[in-house]
Amino acid sequence: MSKAPASVSKSGTRTVAPGAIDHSQELGHGNSPAAWTCVIVMLVGALIAAIAFVIASTPIFIGGAVVMVIGLILGYVMRKAGYGVEGSKLKNSGH
Repeated sequence: MSKAPASVSKSGTRTVAPGAIDHSQELGHGNSPAAWTCVIVMLVGALIAAIAFVIASTPIFIGGAVVMVIGLILGYVMRKAGYGVEGSKLKNSGH
């Protein structure tokens, strides 16, 4: 019995078992300025919140949570502005 969810038929077409995820499609890794900015800002917010948790400071903890939300919004806005994966601002101009 094969553990693989997909098989290749004699004609060369790939069939996927029902309910299985097809991992043959290239999804990308989210390598874009929007994704990196979102992650870095959210990591800074998580660091602030973690330090505030250790020193038991509720206002600073809330500030860290707000920074994380700002990072999420910033990533979304940058993606819509064309800095996401396959964004219009990232097209190679031939240089």
